[in-house]
Amino acid sequence: MLCDVTSPEPVLSILDLAIVSQDETPADAFANSVAVAQRAEERGYNRIWYAEHHNMSSIASSATSVLIAHVAANTSTIRLGSGGVMLPNHSPLVIAEQFGTLETLHPGRIDLGLGRAPGTDQNTMHAMRMDMRASDRFPQDVLELQGYLRGESLIPGVEAVPGTGTNVPLYILGSSLFGAQLAAKLGLPYGFASHFAPGQLLDAVALYRRDFEPSEQLAEPYVIAGINVIASESDEDAQRQFLAVKRRRVARFLRAPRALTDEEADDIIASPQGHQIVQMAHYTAAGTQDLVKRYLDNFAQEAGVDELITVHASLTIGERLRSVDLLADAYESG
Repeated sequence: MLCDVTSPEPVLSILDLAIVSQDETPADAFANSVAVAQRAEERGYNRIWYAEHHNMSSIASSATSVLIAHVAANTSTIRLGSGGVMLPNHSPLVIAEQFGTLETLHPGRIDLGLGRAPGTDQNTMHAMRMDMRASDRFPQDVLELQGYLRGESLIPGVEAVPGTGTNVPLYILGSSLFGAQLAAKLGLPYGFASHFAPGQLLDAVALYRRDFEPSEQLAEPYVIAGINVIASESDEDAQRQFLAVKRRRVARFLRAPRALTDEEADDIIASPQGHQIVQMAHYTAAGTQDLVKRYLDNFAQEAGVDELITVHASLTIGERLRSVDLLADAYESG
């Protein structure tokens, strides 16, 4: 199936990290993910993706395919997928079986975004029995996985059941030029993680578009880029939420043994180390719906992207749902 890249405005989607907020449990995070997906479906968002992370107390999307199945069972039409599955952590056959199962249960609704990072730290990689050289095989593993899903297995006598012939669409995800090169060579859509790794966005998109080779899945290059969004009724409230997000982020990355006070978090934010962490959210649209829409439109045009996968980063589910609504309102009225 070929992707449609003719829309005059960027397509809007969501990346949901299944955030476990303070004083919440993973069960709360999953309930919140269902609420976000149902609201996004009502408001016309294109897709929702879930990212594979491990050993992070604030992110509950480690078992990505299981979470997708749960959300799919509680929605009807919105596309759901991985943003992404970290393929070096798994065998291509197992992922083909998992996503073949999802596609069989929910036909025409499943995406498979693939990354080559481990999604965790070295100690956790050891606990996962991960081969440190697995990322070197990423291009070959993508082709093997694609073969299973197409019913053209590269391993004689081995098929994905279910999975064979489901043709679940693949997306190459990354935050460097490597992913852009691979996506262009294979003729696959490309997603850049600019919501937390902004540095090489423009170079990667330019390389991908320049070197893109058409494929059975995709006739023209198609770029998705991540961007943080906090839409609120006032700029002041959006900035208040953004500050709370930055305080939580520095505490999470520094693995503080206790909760930081606001003053302690602000001191870290002002430090060189804290500044580096905050710069990961360089591409953030925080403000009223009109301001956020202008930011997103300018970002999409300047970066040359077809689809924005928005990360509604506010700390409470009420604020995230309001942000989802306000952004949808902005594009409906715009």
